[in-house]
Amino acid sequence: MALDWLGPLMFVGALFLLAIGYPVAFSLGATALLFTLIGMAVGTFDPILWSAMPEQIFGIMKNFTLLAIPYFIFIGSMLEKSGIAENLLETMGILFGRVRGGLAIAVILVGALLAATTGVVAATVVAMGLISLPTMLRYGYDRSLAAGVITASGTLGQIIPPSVVLVVLGDQLGVSVGDLFMGSLIPGLLMTTAFLIHVLVIANIRPDLAPPLPPEIRQAPGLGMRVLKVMIPPILLIFMILGSIFFGIATPTEAGAVGCLGAIALAYANHQLTWTSLQEVCDVTLRTTCMVVFILIGSKAFSLVFRGLGGERLVREWFTNLPGGAIGFLVISMAIVFILGFFIDFFEIVFIVVPLFVPIAQQFNLDLVWFGVILGANMQTSFLTPPFGFALFYLRGVAPPEVRTEEIYQGAIPFIILQLIVMVLLILFPGIVSFLPSLKL
Repeated sequence: MALDWLGPLMFVGALFLLAIGYPVAFSLGATALLFTLIGMAVGTFDPILWSAMPEQIFGIMKNFTLLAIPYFIFIGSMLEKSGIAENLLETMGILFGRVRGGLAIAVILVGALLAATTGVVAATVVAMGLISLPTMLRYGYDRSLAAGVITASGTLGQIIPPSVVLVVLGDQLGVSVGDLFMGSLIPGLLMTTAFLIHVLVIANIRPDLAPPLPPEIRQAPGLGMRVLKVMIPPILLIFMILGSIFFGIATPTEAGAVGCLGAIALAYANHQLTWTSLQEVCDVTLRTTCMVVFILIGSKAFSLVFRGLGGERLVREWFTNLPGGAIGFLVISMAIVFILGFFIDFFEIVFIVVPLFVPIAQQFNLDLVWFGVILGANMQTSFLTPPFGFALFYLRGVAPPEVRTEEIYQGAIPFIILQLIVMVLLILFPGIVSFLPSLKL
């Protein structure tokens, strides 16, 4: 009976290697090899199972859905070079500057717009951290509030389509990425609205934390034309990407390719397209895509050994015997994902844990699109939860020295709570997710 726990012990081994800083893909692969040897030594693992590994790898390489990942990474990197984020933040800051908390509102709205064009958290947080954080501090914003607004707005790229995490989730859940994009649009807007309401309430209760801009800054000539000029390009890009998906003109992968052309055109229009910038964007895209593919290969090896040791059967029995049936499974699975988010990022969670949840969710007849959107909203918190929230790290890397790390952590906490509240609403009211996919022809 003790040998039945070899499979679940693989998670302990993988998490240990991750905790000591070993690369994710190699942590998964090394754990798989180590437990293969242990399983063979005790007679519970048949090494012939490894003969399926080449087919698994070629399955990854032939997966058309995963081709969307480098496209969306390319779009995010190219827009970072194009100056769109900078123009948006400056213009929206002036537009909402007369309102208490106006700069914070501008950051949230720009974060949502960038999320709907890139779906890449790092690019959004770094761009807004470099551009807006010094400005917010200069005009008297509370450091924790400013840091929290920037990091939380950057995470909107995980729930507002197009999102890299939704592409990966669609592959792991075996559902249409287009349906996930449609199902997550309203939740993403709901999350954005929750952030805006929080800032407005704080700014009115404590005006000293988020003051309006001085009158001389707000009175910019030709503001209306400037707003149109900076808003139209990203809106056109959003329509090119999401409109082509929602109206059935293109698949998410094809829409990503169109979005890449659109991002290049915007960079050219802003006089930011050079061979050097194009090489840098391609380099970032290649590195990130290779990381994802190697994590996928490592996760396939991990899953193969895990199943061979009977771990999947044991986990399924444990989940199906939980009190509360589907509700019990939902509560425990979401709690596991949330807790893992404190220590590992969404790629590891998707590739290690989600495949275990899929057959159990199917057994309980859960809508996998709805389940995927809830998982996406949950994993959005992994970017904000200390100690390893990546959005916190991104901001720490570009924040001025006077902004302390603990202030960045403190600023993220209210937004983590808001994300959890929205996630609970999605669970209680499934129609929020299913409404748009139900309209699909």
